[in-house]
Amino acid sequence: MKDSSEGPRRARRRKRSVLPDSPRGWVRRIVPLVVSGVALYVVLPRLARVFASWPDLTELRPAWFAGSIVAETGSFVCTFGIQRLTLGTRSWFAVVTAGLTGNTVTDVLPGGDAAGAAVQFSMLSSAGIDGARVGAGLSAASLLQIGGLLALPVLSLPAILGGAHVSRGLVETALLGLVSFALFAVGSIILLTTDRPLAVIARAAEWLWNHRPGRHRSTTDLAAVVLQQRNAVRSVLGRHSIQAVLLVVGRIGLDYSSLLCALRATGARPSPSLVLLAYAATNVIALVPLTPGGLGVVEGSLSGLLVLAGAPSSDAVVATLAYRVASYWLPICAGVVAYFFFRRRFGPVSVGAHGGDTQREEATRSHQSEKGKRSLE
Repeated sequence: MKDSSEGPRRARRRKRSVLPDSPRGWVRRIVPLVVSGVALYVVLPRLARVFASWPDLTELRPAWFAGSIVAETGSFVCTFGIQRLTLGTRSWFAVVTAGLTGNTVTDVLPGGDAAGAAVQFSMLSSAGIDGARVGAGLSAASLLQIGGLLALPVLSLPAILGGAHVSRGLVETALLGLVSFALFAVGSIILLTTDRPLAVIARAAEWLWNHRPGRHRSTTDLAAVVLQQRNAVRSVLGRHSIQAVLLVVGRIGLDYSSLLCALRATGARPSPSLVLLAYAATNVIALVPLTPGGLGVVEGSLSGLLVLAGAPSSDAVVATLAYRVASYWLPICAGVVAYFFFRRRFGPVSVGAHGGDTQREEATRSHQSEKGKRSLE
């Protein structure tokens, strides 16, 4: 006969699991909230001004505003194409629905980058893609896209060197982007071509994981798994390097075109090269995840930088809002719909640390068995 108290005990365990069970857990929850709150408070005046322009969206030129949305949609398609390439899968459905859902979580929750990545990881694993490959593939896709964003200031150099009148603030931000791109490029080359630095990083991460407080499953031989997946992703990118570069260029080019269309929708016509510089500067600033999806930070920085690029102040604010509708608000809504369709096909998604541990251990055992087979051969 079953204990009648078993049900309540399970409910209490589920309730306890929602809340952090250690001081570090509370710190991980509270710190992102505090950082996001402070960042939003700093940019609140500029954000309030942007939001006050909502009624002005009705005065936009419909064709250009529609063009902004279409261009942003194409940018997202290129993003999912990059992920599909690095994941080594042909399934558009799983990649698109998981990507949109993860993007929504990232753009809604304070410090949501980790939560969004965990949701996307779990959804792709539920769709049947190997967990270790998901981690390596998503990391490679992120590196490709970050590298493309950091390379944008390089494209702005002709405008600066050609003697165009460029604001000092834009020039300084572009130079910061150039330095960041150089450091990123050097680091990426080292990690992609040499084993020792990546192995050292993996062993350090493994040690931190195994020695963290609390009950959890330990992992072993993480360095070998990471190197194996790095080699697999590198081989995929090697075979499809041209396609990967085209997708990265397409993603950034279409996103930039979305901003240009938003500006044209207001009637403003600043120099495209200076708008590119403002766009590049905003993306450099937005790489620091101070608020969910850069909310407030992007609006504040982009509208100000567009004014420096030559757009009238009122048009810069409305164009920024129109661009964010296409690149931020509409994808959030699309993510909710995407999760509904994913759940209908694959069922509910469970996101938790234990699932990730299990997948890591399975990947490790798979790698060790493959090494054993090769030694027998």
